[in-house]
Amino acid sequence: MLAATVARFAPDAPLDALEVTDRPAPEARDHWTVVDVRAASLNHHDLWSLRGVGLGEDQLPMTLGTDAAGVTADGTEVVVHGVIGADGHGVGPRERRSLLSEKYPGTLAEQVAVPTANLLPKPPELSFAEAACLPTAWLTAYRMLFRAADLRPGDRVLVQGAGGGVATAAVVLGAAAGLDVTATSRDAAKRARALELGASAAVAPGERLPHKVDAVLESVGQATWGHSVRSVRPGGTVVVCGATSGDASPAELTRVFFTELRVQGVTMGSREDLAALLHFCATAGVRPVIDSEVALADVATGLARLAAGEQTGKIVVLP
Repeated sequence: MLAATVARFAPDAPLDALEVTDRPAPEARDHWTVVDVRAASLNHHDLWSLRGVGLGEDQLPMTLGTDAAGVTADGTEVVVHGVIGADGHGVGPRERRSLLSEKYPGTLAEQVAVPTANLLPKPPELSFAEAACLPTAWLTAYRMLFRAADLRPGDRVLVQGAGGGVATAAVVLGAAAGLDVTATSRDAAKRARALELGASAAVAPGERLPHKVDAVLESVGQATWGHSVRSVRPGGTVVVCGATSGDASPAELTRVFFTELRVQGVTMGSREDLAALLHFCATAGVRPVIDSEVALADVATGLARLAAGEQTGKIVVLP
């Protein structure tokens, strides 16, 4: 089968480590199911894998990808939850948590094998491409908004870095849930797009807000951290899911303790969170924002667009 793999590590030029090549098809085994992938989507995790983060030389070649929607052998349409381990479903009960493409081959392939417990029914209201956008970026945004920050209709939230997968999802989900969303971006076109997607305001990074927010969703890191801790109200929450511009320095700990801020980390979400997100999208008419679609054979084009930060929303890969 055709698969996009990490063939070597290239920290400074990740696309040099990519190979789209023929790989052995996965075999069925107890408590695991083979899924024919109808659509997958790209994440920054794929670029980090190509750089060598989280993988060892002995694991190569490793198939990329954490997101997918597809069909099982009996014709059931499913969405793949990409978090493996921690609960023992299909793996050892003491196995450490990992994501597909870290220990087990990922979803940027014609087929993927996953623990059967990691499959959820695909709502008929969602296309395969739409469903494939949800298990990483949209799931992370959902958990950040409604679990970690515990936001309610009418609450105010600042979303840093409009245009990225998590940030775009947070704008759409937040607006659909009745939140007052402010987004930031260096790009005027991305700020305009955030307003179209439901943000009530869109500003340049670092720009002072007209009011403090109840929570900040932070995925950028060093470039926006100071703005995040200055923008949240005393007692508010900064939820962190990544640091695409590098680790924050300084951490501004004086402001954190003096204003009694809560800093909460999030890595994706649970199977139950994904089920709730699928239900929300299906019943509320919320749909993932798809930036573009590429064939699996042309996945390098999509990864290059992601690496350059040119996308707004998700880049979908069609095997």
